[in-house]
Amino acid sequence: MADTLTDAASDTSGQCPEYPMPRATGCPLAPPPAATELRGREQPITKVRIWNGSTPWLITRHADQRTLLTDPRISNDDHEPAFPHVNAHRAAIAPHTPKLITNTDAPEHTRLRRSVNAPFLVKRIEAMRPTVQKIVDDLIDAMLAGPDPADLLTALALPVPSLVIAELLGVPYEDHEFFQENSNRVLDSSLTPEEAGLAGRALNQYLDSLFREKLVEPADDVLSEMAGRVKAGEMEHEEAVNMGVAMLIAGHETTATMISLGTLALFEHPDQLAVLRETDDLKVINGAVDELLRYLSIVQTGLRRVAKDDIEIGGQVIRKGDGILFDLQTANWDPNAFPEAERLDLSRPARQHNAFGYGPHQCLGQNLARLELQVVYGTLYKRIPTLSPAAPVEQLAFNHTGTAYGVKCLPVTW
Repeated sequence: MADTLTDAASDTSGQCPEYPMPRATGCPLAPPPAATELRGREQPITKVRIWNGSTPWLITRHADQRTLLTDPRISNDDHEPAFPHVNAHRAAIAPHTPKLITNTDAPEHTRLRRSVNAPFLVKRIEAMRPTVQKIVDDLIDAMLAGPDPADLLTALALPVPSLVIAELLGVPYEDHEFFQENSNRVLDSSLTPEEAGLAGRALNQYLDSLFREKLVEPADDVLSEMAGRVKAGEMEHEEAVNMGVAMLIAGHETTATMISLGTLALFEHPDQLAVLRETDDLKVINGAVDELLRYLSIVQTGLRRVAKDDIEIGGQVIRKGDGILFDLQTANWDPNAFPEAERLDLSRPARQHNAFGYGPHQCLGQNLARLELQVVYGTLYKRIPTLSPAAPVEQLAFNHTGTAYGVKCLPVTW
């Protein structure tokens, strides 16, 4: 295996750089420098080697990602033999995984997404703002009444999305330790397939039991809405349960990471932190959320697809059956899309970032995530104007094995 990208570029034996690529020592918020170097090449679309020895194409430029993610010739079907799975566990379970919005293409994807889309539309999510605001205020009150310093991750970042997704889905929050722990284990690439599989089955059994209760006694929540669709013959029971598991997993991990990692990024840029501390303008806060999403792009495993036909792009031909990886953070730091992309600038128009993906498979929960982040970023630094880090960034531990990249603990003081 070539040791550097320069070596890999001149290597004639067919070897490729490894993916995922490590971040630079001492620069934990920046994209991997090796991926950034690839993006800047004359032919940035190149093959990389992943955990099982296969060599999918890596897409690093913003425009190329948007072109391909809307191309009907690429597929999200993880049952395909060359699909570039994240790890051995995901590859092992793929042939047995039911069809979900996360692994299907149109028209099946369209039907499934339509069945769960309504609760995540802007109008219904916006109606939750007072509820989310109260959750955030109560948690900040509790943190201020507790020990100083505190871990922002456990005091605020994890409870906010967990409480909100529990409220939305109709999942008892008192079970949050169970679903947080098992969700993290499902996504942890350092675990064996057997360990991750055990966690996945535990979540499935939990949601199945809860869903059966909703079939008998429906409430005003998403699981009950899906129960109604099952009764009407619009969804299968298993589809609804698996959809619930997927939403429960996705509904807390990424937002919790953004709350804590976004706060760390603001600590590292005090002039930008001052912007949020001093404004009540919702437009400014909303813009700040998108700039932080662009700047951090926490989904470190990227998006994964497989080609259904030959595709010519960027001077390369992606052949039918080839795997494709989309490195989101590298694209979101593309200077052709975002000038001075390495600079955190909360006044930047950053709505066109790819942090939520793009195209028909763009994140279902993006409106909910934006609302949670707007409330947290718009409240925390004004409620606690002296909030500051209680440990230097060099001493923080970062998560390199989950779907989302972030801090394992963020000590703060005030």
